Formats: sequence, C-alpha cells, structure tokens
Amino acid sequence: MHIRHEFPHRVREIEHTLIPLKDGTQLAARIWLPEDAEQNPVPAILEYLPYRKLDGTAVRDALTHPYLAGHGYACVRVDIRGNGESDGLMLDEYLQQEQDDALEVIDWISRQPWCSGKLGMMGISWGGFNSLQLAARRPAPLKAIITLCSTDDRYADDVHFKGGNLLLENLGWAATMLSFSAAVPDPRLVGDDWLERWKYRLENMPLMAHPWIEHGTRDAYWQHGSVCENYADIEAAVYCIGGWGDAYRNTPVRMMEQLTCPKKALIGPWIHKYPHFAIPDPAIGFLQEALRWWDHWLKDIDTGIMDEPECTFYLQEAQPPVAMAAHRAGDWVQTEGWPASQVRDRTFSLADGGLREGEYSLTEPTSICSPLTTGVHGGEYCAIWFGPDFPTDQRRDDAQSLCFDSAPLAEPLPLLGNPRVRLTGAVDQDCGQVTVRLCDVAPDGRATLVSYGTLNLSLRHDRAEVTPPVPGENMAFEVVLDNMGYKVPAGHRLRLAISTAHFPLLWPSRKLTTLTLAPGAQQLLLPVFEGKAIDNPFQPPESAQPVNMDYLREPAPKRTITEDVASGEVCLRVDDDMGTYRFLDHGFWVEQKATEEYRTRPYDPDATQADIHWLYRAGRDDWQVRVESRLSMTGDEHHYYLTAHQQAWLNDQPFNDKSWEYRIPRRAQ
Repeated sequence: MHIRHEFPHRVREIEHTLIPLKDGTQLAARIWLPEDAEQNPVPAILEYLPYRKLDGTAVRDALTHPYLAGHGYACVRVDIRGNGESDGLMLDEYLQQEQDDALEVIDWISRQPWCSGKLGMMGISWGGFNSLQLAARRPAPLKAIITLCSTDDRYADDVHFKGGNLLLENLGWAATMLSFSAAVPDPRLVGDDWLERWKYRLENMPLMAHPWIEHGTRDAYWQHGSVCENYADIEAAVYCIGGWGDAYRNTPVRMMEQLTCPKKALIGPWIHKYPHFAIPDPAIGFLQEALRWWDHWLKDIDTGIMDEPECTFYLQEAQPPVAMAAHRAGDWVQTEGWPASQVRDRTFSLADGGLREGEYSLTEPTSICSPLTTGVHGGEYCAIWFGPDFPTDQRRDDAQSLCFDSAPLAEPLPLLGNPRVRLTGAVDQDCGQVTVRLCDVAPDGRATLVSYGTLNLSLRHDRAEVTPPVPGENMAFEVVLDNMGYKVPAGHRLRLAISTAHFPLLWPSRKLTTLTLAPGAQQLLLPVFEGKAIDNPFQPPESAQPVNMDYLREPAPKRTITEDVASGEVCLRVDDDMGTYRFLDHGFWVEQKATEEYRTRPYDPDATQADIHWLYRAGRDDWQVRVESRLSMTGDEHHYYLTAHQQAWLNDQPFNDKSWEYRIPRRAQ
C-alpha cells in the first residue's frame, strides 16, 4: 500500500473532545480536519463505534481519517456511550438509545463552525450497521453513507442465527464484547475519576449473549434495527461493500434489489476488513473510491461515480482449499443493478447417479444422519483476525454427508449470486436442521467450499413462527445458500453435500435427527454469470501515515482440531492472540488474547459445550489493569445453560468480580 505524506489540505487533529448530549452524557470524539476548516467549512464524515478511539481502532483510523481530512473533510470518530472515554453504560448492541445519541451527535457536528452542514456516515460491521440504521432515521444533514460488512436483517444475517439456527458465533462475539466493554478509560484523557468510571462499567456489565439466545425467533427484538422492515425509510445515498471472505456477503445484492435511494454495491475477495488493507489481495484504492463518493454527494462535484454500473463484483478463480490466502486470483465484473440481466439460473437435479443438469428424479428414499461433529473443517463464520480461518479441504465433512457429484465440467462455470436448493423429505423427530454445501471438486479429489446455507426445519415457513416437523411426514423446503462469486474450472466437478449437523457453526438440534429425501424432484438452481470481465476499475490502495506503535509481543493466531478416540469427542480450539502492542506517541500499551473451545460428540446432542476465555491487559509505566472474562454454555433437550465470570485487577490487586448465570428455554432450536 502506498503511504501518502502530502495532501491538498494540511490536517489538524483534535485527539480528544467531548460531545454533550441532552441527558448530560458526554461522548468522546477524535477529530481530523483541514487546518482552515473554521474559515472554510467542510462536509463531515462520522464513524460511530464502541471499539475505543484511543487504541481499539487507532491503527485503521490513522490510515483512513487523516487521508480523508487531507482531501477536505472533517472526520469525526465517536465512541458510543459506555465505551472508551465516553460517559454512561452500553447495555446491548443497536439500541434505540444508541441511535438517539447518534442523532444528537449528527446535529452537534452539523452546527460546528468547521462543518458545512452536510454529513456522511461510514463504518464497517457495527459502524456499517448503525450507518444504515441512522440513514433510516433520516436526519437532515445526513446525505450519504458507506456501509461495509453489515446487514439489513439482524436476525437472518448477523452473528446470531443463520437459517433460524443458533450460531455459536453468538457466544464468541458475546465473550468478545464482554472483554472489549471492560476496557479501561484512559486517565490521561478523563482525569482522576477514571477508576470510578471503570468500576461503574464493570459492576453493571451486561451479558449480551442472554437476550441474543433468548430471542430464538425473528421477533420485535430483531426487527428493531433491521432496515429491511422498510427499505423506503432510507433516502440518503448508500454504497454497500462486502467481501467473499466475510460473513456479510448477502447484504449488498439484497440492498441493491430492495433500496429505492441512490445506491451502489461492491464485493471483493476480502475478509472482514476495510478494502485498502484487507486480505486476500487484490486490495483496492478504497479511500480514493470513497472520495469520489463523498465528493459527489457532499460537495456536489461530478466525479462520474453515479454514471458507472451500480454493482461491481470480483469473480474468484478456483484454488486449492487453504486456511488463509494472501492473494486470490480472479476477474472484476459489473452489472447494472441486481437482479442482473447477465445472470440466469441453471437447474441441476439430485438424481440416482449424482448431480445432473436438467430435470431428473430420485427413485428411492435417501437418508442421512450426520455425526454431530460434521462441519469442523468449515472455517470461521466470520474471518476477522487475520488467522487461519478459511474452510479447508471438505472431504472429511463430505464423508459424513449425503453427497451428489456432477460429471466433470466440459467448460468453465462462472457463478454469481445465491444458489437455491429445493428439497422434499421427512425427519424422524419433531426438530432438525439441514446444511447444504456447494463444493468445487478438483481432479485430484480436493474439495473447496464455494457456498453453503442452513435451515432450522422448525422455522422453515417463517422465521418468526415455530412449526415443528411432523416425524415421518414429507415436507417441501428451500435452502438458500450464501451469495458467491466463483469460477469453477473445466474438468472440475460440482458437489452438493447435505448434512443434518454443521458444528461448530451451529448448535446441534435438540435431538439426533435423520433426514430422508423422498423419491421425486430434488433441485439445485445455480446462478450462472454470462457477462464479461473488465479491467480492474480501482486505483491501487493508498493511506495516510500508519500509527506510531511497536509490538512487545507479536500476534499468534492458531486453530486446532482434536479428537478423543475413546469418547469420539471432537474439540475445535481457536486461539485469537493479538499480541501486545504499545502506542509510542502516548505510551499506552494493550495485550489481548482469546481462547475459544467448542466440543461435541458424534451422537449425543447434550454433550455440546462452548468455553471461551478472554485476557485483556493495558496500562502505562506507572499503572496497569487486567481483566479475565470467561463464558460457557451447555444444553439439553429443553434448555441452554449460560454462565459467565469476569474478574478485574488494578496493579495486580483484585478490583472487581462479577458472575452471570441463566437457564434459557429452547423454544425454536
């Protein structure tokens, strides 16, 4: 990435300032703006997060916000209440309070002497979510947003449920937020009451996993903050960006199909990161693209960005399955919106001889009862920490699934969109889950995961209404697989793998379940791209000067799978070790390390267990704090059992101790 040192405007940074709210709360902000902005006001760009401007997002902030400020914008990075140096307490994600606070922040920014009165919002993940949510509230100054790796539907497409099934990422992310929210306010910035503030947060810390798991269907809890409830609420221009290596790859095409405001979409090969420093390459000149967007909507400059095709996608070339890749070969393509005229469905049938193009049928009932350990090679739900998180060779999971293989392809097959699988079958219990994986099988037998989808059969009709399957009674249902951009080479085979478990992506069903596909038509609809590749439409990546920091201990991410031969128990362990790093400009140092262990046994749903431990240490030469957060969950046929424990130390002396314990009914799972 090219580092820019000179910009059209000299930049002034306000390291720490407070934005007053009507209830007396003050939110901490960091601001970058042109030196002469008070004399020549500029549009503002807001990024609004819980992740701590001091250290949590400081590395990426240094690359991004001074760059935009140097091109004539005021960039305002605000910590949500209860985080960083902001007052108050954060009780959950995306609350009405969070949105109401942001409306006040937007109003405050628009009235500053350095602001022209026009404003944009930008953010990835949490910041992408609330950019959409605030656009739906329609504050007058907000003219456009860039939302990255986010969703319009909090139930269907976040870290909580997928296809109505409980994601174990619920627990991983809840433990992450338990640790992140326990981070200490910086006494250098907030003064002598820093310990009182920290104590207040620790004593009142919520365990977010509780409501997330308790609300097992798509009820009002999830409808709040889901802009899909009424897309027409959004009038500001929306640029929606995602990555094929990210969990939120479905949002851009759905948004292009449903939004009525000005809009654009982009999906590259990346994991859950901004595209100017994401992997796999090719990274792009995201900041230059963002400037074209902001100049058009906030400065009324005709940059040509709205004259180009609405959607840009990266069609990935096939490659052997690897846990992480630095580069992904492929081609850029563009479409005029979505649905795209260059994409048409091709129908394949699940037949006696495998996967066959055209209209064919199964002639005999075909059953599968997958061991509950199936799925351990599926990779991380959302790749975020630059670790070995991609799916690996699928053959071991395929061996525990019902597989239908095609003949070797006579010509390349470029795929773009959401595959759909239409099945008719029965289960032997009043519950069950189905996971369908689409794989690319190379001539040497290696199987690469291309896309997958999953369905809770009790929520097959409506994610808001529980309709348990009737044991032995055939039912028709559709499994929609994730959006994909992938070119299957000639000579490779397609494989459709169906399983009744997918661990540790999903918590297993209440009972061990056998699925029997009925004789008759069982179909796969594949979205085939018929357009042409284009030259790379983006400039090479650029950024501002990286933050001044060093590593006292290097990051060491790791992912391991172990099996107890005697019991059959399989344990997947994820070590997200982010190392220890120090900011040289102000001396603050941070250590963060997480260990996640997910275990189950092949035929015992009650044996499933999750145990997660987070370590957070931070300080300066004259003080340090330590927080250890632990979260665990087990379950049986009727309940989940959720516990957590958090301990904090100041200078190695006990400072706070808090525990949580919940028994949560399994109403839909």
